[in-house]
This record gives sequence, C-alpha cells and structure tokens, in this order.
Amino acid sequence: MSTTGRSEADAPAASDVAGRLESAAFVRLLAARTAGGVAAAGLLADVLDDCGVPYQTSVVGLPAAATNGTDTDVTLALGRPAETGQTAVGAGGDPAATAAYDVAAELGSPDPVLALAGTIGSGHQPGSDLLGDVTERGVERRPGIAAPGVDPTDALAHSALVHASFSGDREAAAETLASLELPETLDADARQQVASAVALAVAGDQSATERGTHAVERFLRPLAGGPFGTVGGFGDVLAATARERPGLATMLALGGGDTETALSVWRDHGTRAHEAVREAATGRYDGLYVARATPSDGATPVGTVARLLCAYRSPEPVVLVVADGVAEARAAGVGPDTTDPAGIGRAMAEAAAQVGGDGAGTATRGRATYDCSPTEFVAAFREVFQ
Repeated sequence: MSTTGRSEADAPAASDVAGRLESAAFVRLLAARTAGGVAAAGLLADVLDDCGVPYQTSVVGLPAAATNGTDTDVTLALGRPAETGQTAVGAGGDPAATAAYDVAAELGSPDPVLALAGTIGSGHQPGSDLLGDVTERGVERRPGIAAPGVDPTDALAHSALVHASFSGDREAAAETLASLELPETLDADARQQVASAVALAVAGDQSATERGTHAVERFLRPLAGGPFGTVGGFGDVLAATARERPGLATMLALGGGDTETALSVWRDHGTRAHEAVREAATGRYDGLYVARATPSDGATPVGTVARLLCAYRSPEPVVLVVADGVAEARAAGVGPDTTDPAGIGRAMAEAAAQVGGDGAGTATRGRATYDCSPTEFVAAFREVFQ
C-alpha cells in the first residue's frame, strides 16, 4: 500500500491548492480520523460553500486507502497520506488543521477557533500566527483548564489533553478537587487553583517525563470560546468523536452535531484511554517505547493511548502501541528516518507487510492492522525502525 503520494518538500503552496479548489468543478475532502483531520475538512468545506464549489467530505481511518471518486477533479487528503492523483494537506510536519487553515485563508475568512481546536486536539502546539488570529477575533485566555463545558470532576477525569493521577478515575478527580476546598461556583481564583493542582500533579508524577511538563501547557490557561466553552475542550471532544463517531465529529466541525452525545462519547473514550495507559505492559528500546495494551471490555483507543504516552510517559521519541490486531505509532518530533518524508507511516507499512498486514501513515503518525500476535508485530516494527 502506498504510504505517501508526494514528499513534504514537493507539497504545493497553500495558494496553489486554493487556486485549484476555486476553479474546481467538484472537490473531495478525505479527512484523517483525528481532530485535525475533521477540523481541516470543516474549514475547507466552509470556504468551498462560500465559493459555490460543490464537495463531498469523508473520514477515512488508516490504514484504509482513500480512492478518488469518479466525478472528482480535485481530491485533498487531510492529515493522511495521499494516494495517486490526490494532494496531501497536513501529512508532513504541519498539523492538518493549520495547513488547511492556510489554504482556506486564501479563499475567505476561515474560523481560527476551529483550526486551533483541531491542532490542539491532535496533540500539536499551535503556531503564533494562528494564536494571533484567534486573539484578533476577541478570544481571550482565562484561568483554569481547557475542558468542555462540564463540571470540574468530569473535566479532570475524562480529558485526554492531560494524563495524571486523577485521569480516568472520577473518584480520584473528586478527591483532588475536594482537597482544594473550592467554592460551589468557580470564580477566576478557584479556576486558577484547579489549574495549579493539575500542573503540580503532572510535575510531581514520578512516571511523567520532561515532555509532559510542556504538553500540559495546552491544558492550562485555556482560550475561552467555541461550542464547548474552551478551544482546547472543543479540540478534545473533536479528537474523541473523530476516533469513535467520525460522522458526529464532522458535524461538530461543520457547526452542528449533538453536543450531549459528543460529551458522552468523550467521557467513555477518555476513561478507556487512561485505563489503557495505566495497564499497558511497556518496554523501552533505543529510540522506541512499546506499550502492549491489555484487552478490556471496550476496544482500546490505541491512537489516543499513543498520543498520551508520547506526551506524558515515553522517555523515547517514538511510541508504538499494540493491541489485538491493531497498532499505532506516534513520534514526538521527526520520524525514525529523517531523510524519509513518510517517516512513521513508512515504518508501519513495511512492518505490517512483513507479517501479512496493512499499514500506512504520515511523517509523525502511523496505523496498522495485522493477523499475528502483538509480539510478532513489535518484532517486525523494531526491525524496520532500527
């Protein structure tokens, strides 16, 4: 299976992609099953509507191939590798939502809040230009944490923007908040107390890495705005629904969707992800951190687990999470081969091929399915990786 259509160095400029979209008869948007992928689709769908260009949006999870529609003359792969005849947007170093925002800005006035939510929800640090555009829209930071509009106990227990002692455990979250003796209605000072408690929990966690002290910044002092109260909270919900209910995630990115259902999905997804992080059997190799997920009642959200481990637990730059028949890899920065623009995606595809499976991905993220033991897949990936 192809892992990438063109190198990042050969990727067209935002203005070139925008020019093709503006003159297109029909556009197909193929989004990755991530917060960034669905946010990118929402951003481009909005400006295509304004330009009067018809389009179709699909969310296609890796490693499935995304083939071109017969009546489509422009197909964009958003946060996923491009097949032949497609153009990748955000499959290299740039987050998909940020790259799509740059394209959309050539055609109209895209929503920077959606772009920022997709970027944060995918585990990326937003750039200063995007943050500046959000600020110009009147969106300001406030004390507290970047959670959707739920009570603080829910926020600490279920958020997948942070992993600490209270994550995935509502009782532990309640105990953490009880120790702060907060007022019934949280004012700015109380919200700051919660944020400080989170920062201390991460900094004081002996299992956390130095990378975690930087990752938690996306969860603190949130930007207020979006359909879930904070931009980061919106991104977190997008990330959960993109993995579990991609149709609902797409609706949220387009400005609709059932928010209560989305929050229910978010709670369940976060609980399972944190549980898997805690219970996984881990191993450390040169440049690689491997986690073998323990089977549970629900399917292990390996993508979110890989992101959390990469941000808060892994001492190595690349994380590989394996479960029964599925694996996902995540890089904190560059892939295992910095000369290869496919990076992690290439490694996943080659490892899967060795065991009769299927794999694909981008420079920093890859996913594979396989029909062998997790141990066999780890051995195949290590061989390719090293």
